[in-house]
Amino acid sequence: MSETANATETEGEPTSEKLVELAKRRGYFFQSSGSYGGVGGFYTFGPQGAALKGNVEDAWRDRFAVAEGNMEIDAPTIMPEPVFEASGHLEGFDDMLVECPDCGESHRADHVVEDDTEYEDAESLPIPEVEEVIAEYELVCPSCGAGLAGQAVEAFNLMFATNIGPGDSQPGYLRPETAQGIFVEFPRLKEYARNQLPFGVTQIGRAYRNEISPRRSIIRTREFTQAELEYFVDPETDEPDLERVENVEVALYPASEQQTDDGEVIETTVGAAVEEGVIGDPWVAYFLGVAKPWYESVGVDMDRFRFRQHLSGERAHYAADCWDAESEIDGNWIELAGFAYRSDYDLSKHAEHSGDRFTVFRQYDEPKTVERATVDPDMSYLGPEFGGDAQTVVSELEALAGRDRAAFEGDAVEIDLEGETREIPVEKTGFAVEEETIAGEHVTPHVVEPSFGVDRLVYTVLHHAYREDEVDGEERTYLELPPEVAPTFVGVFPLQNDADLEAQADEIVDDLREAGLSVSYDDSGNIGRRYRRQDEVGTPFCVTVDYETIEEDQTTVTVRERDTTAQKRLSVDELAETLTAIREGDLAFDEL
Repeated sequence: MSETANATETEGEPTSEKLVELAKRRGYFFQSSGSYGGVGGFYTFGPQGAALKGNVEDAWRDRFAVAEGNMEIDAPTIMPEPVFEASGHLEGFDDMLVECPDCGESHRADHVVEDDTEYEDAESLPIPEVEEVIAEYELVCPSCGAGLAGQAVEAFNLMFATNIGPGDSQPGYLRPETAQGIFVEFPRLKEYARNQLPFGVTQIGRAYRNEISPRRSIIRTREFTQAELEYFVDPETDEPDLERVENVEVALYPASEQQTDDGEVIETTVGAAVEEGVIGDPWVAYFLGVAKPWYESVGVDMDRFRFRQHLSGERAHYAADCWDAESEIDGNWIELAGFAYRSDYDLSKHAEHSGDRFTVFRQYDEPKTVERATVDPDMSYLGPEFGGDAQTVVSELEALAGRDRAAFEGDAVEIDLEGETREIPVEKTGFAVEEETIAGEHVTPHVVEPSFGVDRLVYTVLHHAYREDEVDGEERTYLELPPEVAPTFVGVFPLQNDADLEAQADEIVDDLREAGLSVSYDDSGNIGRRYRRQDEVGTPFCVTVDYETIEEDQTTVTVRERDTTAQKRLSVDELAETLTAIREGDLAFDEL
């Protein structure tokens, strides 16, 4: 039963191919609809993968919803077309598509460029420039090798369209991000927050993008899970508590470094980065400081992790600043999350298109007396003079009074009516400046958005946890997953097929599950083979019930730790309490 405790890790980086094979064999993830040939961009998480993904989501919820005092919602994944017209997704949510003239396969043009040239961020290039690069480098189709020079690169909208209801149904779309489900409900959500800024709303759920060329297993798919926080702030009065994160050490790759030949990642702290202007927005800095230790806690290797600032060409036009959390996978950096300051773009757009109020009333400390310009037009004059356009004239006069009082200082005021300049005597406008006492004003909040990709994070955690070593002369593969997120926390084995051993093992399984621990029971094969199975799925501890357990006066079992293969005898009476303390981080195995 015992093993050599000083396992030696072999050299060499784990490959994605090994991980994908392990994931399929051990039930982490695999391509969906395999019986029908599979379909690109869709993956099923098996028993181990679903448990790991659920644990990661729970850890995110604990940190970004519960610990930060934010609320959580669960909005529909299908939304009507006007939502995406307002958000800009109908017009601008595109990728660059190039089609092979020989085999007809469609490819992401920017990926074709990045894979075979020195360009690292072709997505930020305009389409004409991408076409020029393809021609200059004589790039070819990744599928058949045919030349792509001269082929048109086109914008392809990534949203999945659908219809809502029968007959003359309403057009709708599967949401490409969970964020819009939060934004459109803001008029109601602000009431739950008692109209007090700042407040945050989180959501964990599915999003859909009709990717041109999904690839790299669950890194780029057509259906995926996002965990997003939309944090609503008053841009004039709200500031983050940077003291909470100012000493968090971060690896930053700012735009200035990316644009030089010898640019490097900057090792600094959140506080220093804000003070030196490396991170321009303090709210973005705050959430980078919250995210970094959280990523480490769920198993991301900090030696292969950084925050990269968006270049001006890839940053959304409404984003004042944006940083990505990135992890290194087999020499490539992949995006795990985006941290953006979205200003008031989203709420203003939905207010404009829906007619609803997407503002919060800001109460002044003391009422203020202000001057307000008003008009009270003489309709007995406007009616005969302008006929059916009279009400339009009233609206124009009201708008002009609000923005330019000086326009009413002469004898006549000019307005634009369907492209024609018309004059109206000022005495007929009823123009006046009045004093008014107001208690506050309506403010459109700005939005800070940390947006996390859950599937990519699960892949990163597995990749960074992948280990190969040698134990007792045999090669071993194991996943060094943190106990907090491992799909199974403890495996329980009877040493042999013996009724008494099995009965004791069953009792231990019940006790551990009652304590809230995830448990796997295994009585198949020799004990070494069972250890290897649990190692390969990342189970941190194994409990073996042997004859000492049932024969000795004090009932004890062997507890084996996954990474070192070290073993200790523990009392069955204290087993659940001890393992729970280890899982919660209150006790270390080597302290037993």
